[in-house]
Amino acid sequence: MGIFDRLFSKKESKETLDQGLQKTKEGLFDKLKRAVAGKSKVDDDVLDELESILISSDVGVETTLRIIERIEARVSRDKYVDTRELNGILRDEIAALLGENNTSDYDDFVLPGNKKPYVIMVVGVNGVGKTTTIGKLAWHFTRRGKKVVLGAADTFRAAAVDQLGIWSERAGCEIVQKGMGADPASVAYDSLVSAQSKQADVVIIDTAGRLHNKINLMNELTKVKNVMQKVIPDAPHEILLVLDGSTGQNAFEQARHFTAATEVNALAITKLDGTAKGGVVIGISDRFKIPVKYIGLGEKPQDLQVFNKKAFVDSLFEGAGI
Repeated sequence: MGIFDRLFSKKESKETLDQGLQKTKEGLFDKLKRAVAGKSKVDDDVLDELESILISSDVGVETTLRIIERIEARVSRDKYVDTRELNGILRDEIAALLGENNTSDYDDFVLPGNKKPYVIMVVGVNGVGKTTTIGKLAWHFTRRGKKVVLGAADTFRAAAVDQLGIWSERAGCEIVQKGMGADPASVAYDSLVSAQSKQADVVIIDTAGRLHNKINLMNELTKVKNVMQKVIPDAPHEILLVLDGSTGQNAFEQARHFTAATEVNALAITKLDGTAKGGVVIGISDRFKIPVKYIGLGEKPQDLQVFNKKAFVDSLFEGAGI
């Protein structure tokens, strides 16, 4: 992309992020304004209200308690904290929490230069937007001049194979598929062989939308990984867990089960535009210490964004004076 395209893209991305977080922002700060109405200082009552507000925004109990403890320490140290300062303090603490995991701030969709092809295995339960996220990733990478191969290893649902095929046409990339009922590991193997032969930059493997409480299905992920390593010994380089942000605490449960079952090292949190539960991004990032790499803010390919923690916090708090 040229410089003008990048500048326009950044402007569009900020507008999409602002719109996508609007429900979360309204839910969080409208409640916060009511909690501090008529109060001049941050006291125990205000902190109790803040705790309830953060938990109801699906920040999560553990992360909420960490935030409250930090604010309590500041109040104790400073002796008096004006309620007008609470907005800034909360912003600082959320930014600090997001900064404590391994999340890198990217301005664009990038691939490591030392891995070719870079292998991404995508996992998650049905309905979270997994296959759609793969299609959007392919669209972004091909738009940036990368050669992409998709592997349709979710062979339990014919719709998943068909959907990925549509996305491959839309993105202008190759797809390796064997249809419904085929061995997922075999599809993954052939995808990597094809990617190598065509000198692709990235290969993205879809996997079945497994229920997180089905251990035998989880074991299939290990089989897929082992077979891929026969082609590329250190594959997959990235195991991307896709979570539906609108499900709130259920997303936490899915993250807990998947991280216990396989070596998830990146997260994509989707459907943030239709929910007031955007706090789940903060909670999951803090709880599992796994980088949030992508966030989904709408249906269009452009609505999948790389996660930039500074941009996220800035957007969340922009115009949210108490």
